[in-house]
Amino acid sequence: MKKSVQYGAALALVHLAACSPAAPDAPATASPTATAATPAADTRAVVVFGDSLFAGYNLPQDQGFAPALQRVLAGQGVKANVFNAGVSGDTSAAGLQRLAFTLDGQARKPDLVIVGLGANDMLRGLDPADTRRNLDAILAELKQREIPAMLTGMVAAPNMGADYARQFNSIYPDLARKYDLPLYPFFLDGVITDRTLLLADGIHPNAQGVAKIATRVGPLVAREFAPSR
Repeated sequence: MKKSVQYGAALALVHLAACSPAAPDAPATASPTATAATPAADTRAVVVFGDSLFAGYNLPQDQGFAPALQRVLAGQGVKANVFNAGVSGDTSAAGLQRLAFTLDGQARKPDLVIVGLGANDMLRGLDPADTRRNLDAILAELKQREIPAMLTGMVAAPNMGADYARQFNSIYPDLARKYDLPLYPFFLDGVITDRTLLLADGIHPNAQGVAKIATRVGPLVAREFAPSR
């Protein structure tokens, strides 16, 4: 309960900051629509498909989530080429619009797509039903293409109200169950409450924060590539 209260307080601050002109999203640090280099035959092709949290907001190109995850996977014995398909400011609707173009731009069919969208929907107060439909459509497209997927979730700021939070927070576990996907429930877990792991805007992880997230997400990704699966 104490941890939930801490997350709630932190996310309330995030909501206020994100809705302020002082904290606009910046352009992505890497082009998500550029054609990806062809991974070696023994290398897993992973696409991280999300918003500024995936894009490496205000970080050097080698410090974003994609390269950090690639390093963690390498440390666990998984050879992977992790492609950054994060775009700052993206809502779930914007992600759905660019999904096919992003997938078609890959040198080969990905072995895994990690989907992390919805935070901007929540921060803008968009209808959770629309967010659910957009994420459902993204996962349905991945399933239709026979591309394995994984979800990273977000939590609604408490000042959005209990009814909004109930509708929004249920999206990720519901869709993970529907599509039988691995779920990392809260992407900012262990980071959003620690100012030393955040940029000055108090919203986005710094390099150390991204590295911490990658160390937590990495084992879940590596499990998808385990020989027994």
